[in-house]
Amino acid sequence: MTRIVLTNDDGVFSPGLHALAIALTKEGHDITVAAPSSERSGWGAGVGTLDNGAEFEIQQYKIPSAPDIEAWGIDGPPAFCVLTAMLGTFGKPPELVISGSNDGANCGRGILHSGTVGAAMIAQNFGISGIAISQKRTENQMLWETSGLVATAATTWIMKAPRKTVLNINVPNKPIAQIRGVKWGRIAAFGTTKTSLEGTIPGKLRIVVSPRDVELKQDTDTALVDEDYIAVTGLTGFRSEVDSSDDAPAKIEAFIRSKNGIGEIT
Repeated sequence: MTRIVLTNDDGVFSPGLHALAIALTKEGHDITVAAPSSERSGWGAGVGTLDNGAEFEIQQYKIPSAPDIEAWGIDGPPAFCVLTAMLGTFGKPPELVISGSNDGANCGRGILHSGTVGAAMIAQNFGISGIAISQKRTENQMLWETSGLVATAATTWIMKAPRKTVLNINVPNKPIAQIRGVKWGRIAAFGTTKTSLEGTIPGKLRIVVSPRDVELKQDTDTALVDEDYIAVTGLTGFRSEVDSSDDAPAKIEAFIRSKNGIGEIT
């Protein structure tokens, strides 16, 4: 049994979240749902303003088909929901963070902005592992049980993997029997759709989402999920990239001194 905090960016009322909670509970895992009380898509790993004395509303929530699963709706983005769990709001901190299942794929370089992915990355900061799961949106009914099965399988694997492992998993909206397999996928240059801005109305910008018109390499996350594979991508968070031979610090210091007429900075 693994102690898991489950979140998302679609909101605590999302059927994708409920499907994962139910599937993981059936496998014997200890699930606490801590998810935004309203949709918070696009927040990345943002937690909001954490001023001293700031207050956030939190309310207990009941999953309609699984009222015994502990669930909370929090007035904050998904990364903040994970933060509250890691700081002991709901008892002993979790051993694993799972975020999803998101209504729509999270692949390509745009995952930098994904609240689903950002919440899973927070786990790494606390020394534990995280899984982000997203299911590609299609015109057909969303088959959330597919994501539920993927979540249970990924949990079994990741708890045996090194600590601080983070997986981003994209799932086709297909019955499990119609999925062609599971493959590692590199982050594609683009996601499943193309987003652009139009400024046709004075003082306003309009978002336009259209089909992607760029062919992608077959081993990328976007291409794989488009071909009905489950795409698995390993992610790492912030880390220092230091090159002792790089003269950036010296150049910055020299510029500061030249502009201010000061001697060597100590």
